[in-house]
Amino acid sequence: MRRFLLVVCLFLLQPAQAGAIKIAIDAEFGIPGSTSAQAILHGAQIAVNEINAAGGVLGKRLEIVQRDNRGVPARAINHLRELAADPDVVAVMCGKYSPSAVELLPEIHRLKIPFLNPWAAADPITEHGFSPDYVFRLSLRDTWAMRKMMQHAANRGLHDVALLLPNSVWGQSNLHAAQRYIGSHPGQKLVAYEWFNFGDKRLGLQYRNLLAAGAQAIILVANEQEGVVFVNEMATLPQAQRLPVIAHWGITAGRFFELTQTALEEVDVVVVQTYSFIGKRDRVAKRVLKDLQQVTGNDDPRQVVSPVGVAHAYDLVNLLARAIEKAGSSDRAAIRSALEQLGPYTGVTRHYARPFTPARHDALGEENVFLARFAADGAIEPLPVGKRQGRSN
Repeated sequence: MRRFLLVVCLFLLQPAQAGAIKIAIDAEFGIPGSTSAQAILHGAQIAVNEINAAGGVLGKRLEIVQRDNRGVPARAINHLRELAADPDVVAVMCGKYSPSAVELLPEIHRLKIPFLNPWAAADPITEHGFSPDYVFRLSLRDTWAMRKMMQHAANRGLHDVALLLPNSVWGQSNLHAAQRYIGSHPGQKLVAYEWFNFGDKRLGLQYRNLLAAGAQAIILVANEQEGVVFVNEMATLPQAQRLPVIAHWGITAGRFFELTQTALEEVDVVVVQTYSFIGKRDRVAKRVLKDLQQVTGNDDPRQVVSPVGVAHAYDLVNLLARAIEKAGSSDRAAIRSALEQLGPYTGVTRHYARPFTPARHDALGEENVFLARFAADGAIEPLPVGKRQGRSN
């Protein structure tokens, strides 16, 4: 084990080498309080360290190159062009922002560079007309998230729901998913929806409108900044006016718990997730947690920050490495084709019988989606199976 750790440290300390195979991560590193991009980097780095310690890929070491797009689509497009101009970059991994990923679709396919998505959930990211398809997602889809959130509301007897949505392609994706779901589930009703803009500092007006429409529960689609605003505002209301909140996972990508800790004692919030290290006893999870100690200084499963980012990125890098080996070269088109032909692989998130196919570029499935709650220590705890009811305020 000492020798393994020494090899890992040597790889980390080495400067960039000519001829290394590069994986780029272009994500929202510079957004204050961001944890999503950092979690993605941590998961990817753990995978790269393990692969390099075992001899690399095609006799070469893997190397991560990093760019900060701050969640701005124009920056992401510029970075994609720059990275694609480097022949050693075999793939680009994105962050959490669906608007950036959707805006990139034409350029990804013009440049013909594999695009790996470990977080962004908007349905259009893998529902597009480009062929051959260069986008590979190992993450949640809004359709799956919405179905799980709606089912949770129904199981609690909350049949009249309302949506609070960002004015973006991500919000639109969730609205369409909700409308499709309601169309086939007449027992539930979408009574209203309201929009907000990124950076809004007040959401009280939208909430009052949703209350007035007769909502029994709020499905919140938001990132951490607006999620903090919303939950803190709700906590100031009389108890009878504080509706249960069923949240998409954007709120888990920053300092949400730290900035709402007191409010969460007053507001009933559950959140969609696809992976938790809590309670995991399998070999891969134990290894990733142990390696996480080398990268972040922490191996406590309850303290893993943005755990879905860590787990998804780890699995994606391992799948990419297998595709490079299968392709027998760093040719991007060959790697793209090889990703569609990969065989079984047991990752940290799940066992993949066949991660991708020519007709399916989503490696996860709806069965991976569950609901969780922030515990008193900030851990994102999965709700017990069969007991996913709300708490009393």
